[in-house]
Amino acid sequence: MTKVLAIANQKGGVGKTTTAINLAASLAVLEYKTLLIDADPQANSTSGNGFDLKNIQLSLYDCLVNDTPIKSAVLASETPNLDLLPSHLDLVGAEIELINHPNREHILKQAIAALNNEYDFIIIDCSPSLGLITVNALSAANAVIIPVQCEFFALEGLGKLLNTIKIVQARLNTELQIEGILMTMYDGRLRLSNQVVEEIKNHFEDLVFKTIIHRNTKLGEAPSFGKPALMYDTESTGAVNYLNLAKEILQKNNLTKIKTSELI
Repeated sequence: MTKVLAIANQKGGVGKTTTAINLAASLAVLEYKTLLIDADPQANSTSGNGFDLKNIQLSLYDCLVNDTPIKSAVLASETPNLDLLPSHLDLVGAEIELINHPNREHILKQAIAALNNEYDFIIIDCSPSLGLITVNALSAANAVIIPVQCEFFALEGLGKLLNTIKIVQARLNTELQIEGILMTMYDGRLRLSNQVVEEIKNHFEDLVFKTIIHRNTKLGEAPSFGKPALMYDTESTGAVNYLNLAKEILQKNNLTKIKTSELI
């Protein structure tokens, strides 16, 4: 069965797209067939995987507004086992076009269902808002990952997001869980970063991932080359962090694979 994870936080600049790109790539490298859905009109997950937006013919917009099957729009990335459902600037207008749709909160869920569990994981990169597209992502997901920046305003807006998740759980998707809160942009040299991590852990306890994403130059450079960090610099701190996150998620879901050669 496919595990659908939405990466969401209405606060911008917390590492949503970086997390979506690199978590999807890490799961793919670990031999789990993965689909990354770019649900942000800025389309950074699309360009961050090496696709030129000018050459995108079909995107998530077409799947939501024109009922185009996801399979028709999916593109194979350079990373083995990783496919992408690209975004497009047209997605900005999708919320207005779908406002009168009778089942507007569940369009993405229905589109994903047509994939018939072809993927082990589907990662949805949400936009920095709590609009209809993000609600669609939360309605379609099994769980949500919340990236939180290790800075002073880390908790800003988090309460609003958690409230939205509760509403979605109550009205649209009773199976939605919080997979975890992910601390990003951590700098161990700064007292503030350590204080924020402690505060988040004390407040949310087991909801916080053990893996922490450190500030890393390679993570910032990789998108400009159209590659996830793992494909840009395998040994970089950022690549290792996201690989550890992928392993933590696999362990949490009892999905770790044992190769036949390792069996006694």
